[in-house]
Amino acid sequence: MFLFKSSQHHDGNDPIQRDAKVKELKVALGPLSGRNAKFCTDACLRRYLEARNWNVDKAKKMVEETLKWRDAYKPEEIRWHEVAHEGETGKVSRANFHDREGRTVLIMRPGKQNTTSAEGNVRHLVYLLENAILNLPEGQEQMVWMIDYTGFSMSTSLSVRTARDIINILQNHYPERLGIAVLYNPPRIFYAFWRAVKYFLDPKTSQKVKFVYPKNKDSAELMRSYFDVENLPKEFGGNATLEYDHEEFSRMMAEDDVKASRYWGFDDKPSYAAQGCVTRDITVQSILPSGHSKAEVAPEPF
Repeated sequence: MFLFKSSQHHDGNDPIQRDAKVKELKVALGPLSGRNAKFCTDACLRRYLEARNWNVDKAKKMVEETLKWRDAYKPEEIRWHEVAHEGETGKVSRANFHDREGRTVLIMRPGKQNTTSAEGNVRHLVYLLENAILNLPEGQEQMVWMIDYTGFSMSTSLSVRTARDIINILQNHYPERLGIAVLYNPPRIFYAFWRAVKYFLDPKTSQKVKFVYPKNKDSAELMRSYFDVENLPKEFGGNATLEYDHEEFSRMMAEDDVKASRYWGFDDKPSYAAQGCVTRDITVQSILPSGHSKAEVAPEPF
């Protein structure tokens, strides 16, 4: 349950003015090379400006902090074989379908938490965020989170401290990446955790969170507006079957590791999963995106 922080207001909607802001930010950052230049696309700079209300100075500081973090943490160098043990239960995985807007979907299952390592959980999630971004269609900057609370308990939940640490990374280094977060059938016990985590989120981010419940008319309408329900997994109110296969998912991630290496300009880090060193046990039925309608956010149940 970790979301992306973003701004509450915008400095006008004039495309020409915003293009000028992007150019101004480019000049302010100065010459960039290597991975920094690859990272700082116009679309990327727009997200940072959006997150800082189109204030160039604040956006510049935010970008520079991210570049420092990426240089130290090297998220683009994380490989599946390094984090595969965190994903054995399918607690976080990338679906092989998109929403109606073509956004990459990450499926989360808090009830399948299988480790207690704060750093391991963070590194696993960062890997999958980078992978989700790698698989965004051209022109799309955001992703979708679908969170299934089957089996959730406080004993399987991450600590508030770990959640806070993850939120700090996401809000500072992945601004404006979240399109929608679907919280499917969270139990009453979850609300205490949600209130604690929500404290660290800004209001605009909170508004992207949709509480969805089985056999609820508003929830069903909400899901139909964002997804092809005929292919949506049953766990989220659809008709398709969702089965996590760790070996199949590992093969898919190994292939994406090769794509990531090529994208970032290095091919010298082997993918051991591709060489057969996969663990056990995702993928869901393929869903083709169609339509572009939306529905109002379902109100929070408290």
